[in-house]
Amino acid sequence: MQFANVGLLSIGYLLPPQKVSSEEIETELKPIYQRLKLPEGRLRLMSGIGERRLWERGTRISDMSSRSCRHALHAANFDPSNVGCLIHASVCREYLEPATACRVHHLCNLPDACWVYDVSNACLGILNGAVQIATAIEQGSIQAGIVVGTEDSRGLMEATLAQLLSDETLTRQSIKPAFASLTIGSGSCAFLLVDRRKYPEASPLHAAVVRANTKFHALCESDQDQAGGNMQPTMNTDSEQLLHAGVSTGVATFDAFLKESNWQRSDIDRTVCHQVGSAHRKLMLESLKLPIEHDFSVFEFLGNTGSVALPTALALGIDRKGIAPGDRTGLLGIGSGINSVMIAKTLRQTYVSGEDLAAS
Repeated sequence: MQFANVGLLSIGYLLPPQKVSSEEIETELKPIYQRLKLPEGRLRLMSGIGERRLWERGTRISDMSSRSCRHALHAANFDPSNVGCLIHASVCREYLEPATACRVHHLCNLPDACWVYDVSNACLGILNGAVQIATAIEQGSIQAGIVVGTEDSRGLMEATLAQLLSDETLTRQSIKPAFASLTIGSGSCAFLLVDRRKYPEASPLHAAVVRANTKFHALCESDQDQAGGNMQPTMNTDSEQLLHAGVSTGVATFDAFLKESNWQRSDIDRTVCHQVGSAHRKLMLESLKLPIEHDFSVFEFLGNTGSVALPTALALGIDRKGIAPGDRTGLLGIGSGINSVMIAKTLRQTYVSGEDLAAS
């Protein structure tokens, strides 16, 4: 899928206020570590994640998403009445119905003539939503749209810790599927995409490709949807098999990405991968034959923030000058299922506005 008229005009993001280090989590798990003779520092060593963020208890997902949307709109001084589509695309949502996007639409005072709905696809939700909006812009249906998401990892982390501490049958082997749940972090991010014929300064999106490898759908499964009612979900992840199956899916997607974008590897100035952890990043980039020094990552201090991970990394990369004007950037997304979405873009003017609530 190629785009001639779509651009990313701005990004809004929020970083939650509470920092939780990997060492703090291991302190909680000290009785298990002692019983199973697990070495301290295992969690950071396995993942490369030093800390992750949490929202204050009782924080509403739609409040944070609307705040990220307002940041994106304010950064570009964009008139909300021109937004023709709002997609809420995180794993986390407030209700089975209505769509979380409905309250975000209301809080942001977006126009009535606006598509408003949720999209859910694990860690790829925001990229999927971005492609849907880009397609509508390319077809001339709308001139602008916002895709936003907010992930809240508190429930998963607390439920996982409680489950582990109450299970006296745990072994070194049976504890492994729970470790991925302890790398998850919270965050919020919004993309504002526009028609470049009206907003020529926006950073152009050139192409997007997708690949599905759903025979591996059972490698990472959360609790049933009913668990959302009390916000205490659990997750079971075969991290090793997921790593290799995800990377092989990414390799196939990247081959299609190069063909669709008409780029060579040497044309790519910067990459942003899904922010799972150090092992995934290293193997992914090695398998794609891309230099790790050209990749921008944030998982080290934010953890794996699901659907907002790659978008937030892009925002911070631009904000902190890790990605510069003119950089041809590959957004290399992979999500459990397994699905992969990759987007080619060139940075021109993408306005970024965000808050680190731990610093305020």
